Amino acid sequence: MTRTAKVVRATAETDIGISVDLDGTGAADVETGVGFFDHMLCALARHSLVDLTVRAKGDTEVDDHHTVEDTGIVLGQALREALGDKRGIRRFGSVMVPLDEALVMAAVDISGRGGLYWDVPIAPSKVGTFDTELAKEFFVGLAREAGITLHLRLVAGENAHHIIEATFKAAARALREAVEGDPRVDGVPSTKGSL
Repeated sequence: MTRTAKVVRATAETDIGISVDLDGTGAADVETGVGFFDHMLCALARHSLVDLTVRAKGDTEVDDHHTVEDTGIVLGQALREALGDKRGIRRFGSVMVPLDEALVMAAVDISGRGGLYWDVPIAPSKVGTFDTELAKEFFVGLAREAGITLHLRLVAGENAHHIIEATFKAAARALREAVEGDPRVDGVPSTKGSL
């Protein structure tokens, strides 16, 4: 069974195509027009071991909001599609990731009930030209559309770049654990029989 998906979404604000392979090696081919965000998506792919291709064009002449938010939405849709019926997955994943002074906790439940629970205060409002508040917007769309419960919590940190990068890496490592196959799981890992 291949756990891959390709999703395309076009609106008046963005035109985004994303493909994923949950059983990849972490290869990334990303072009969003938002340099720091490209860097974060490459980190997400590398540390989740999900192969990721992203082509996004957005109204960046306005700002980067729509591009970042809509990329989260489309990536979430692709993850949901690639997970299929979720048979044999571990379902849960959690991790603490340090990056210099920053330390971020992430926990994932592939529950079918999408929601982001964010406690990642970032004092500086910019990393280069990237609005730091957009990190949360990305994960809101991803969690909702993927149907995953995602907790992200800053334990320590001061540097905005380090905090955001640790957040993407922590989410990636928790996702990697949750989507992995578990040979001891027969069917769907839920007493309800579906996720």
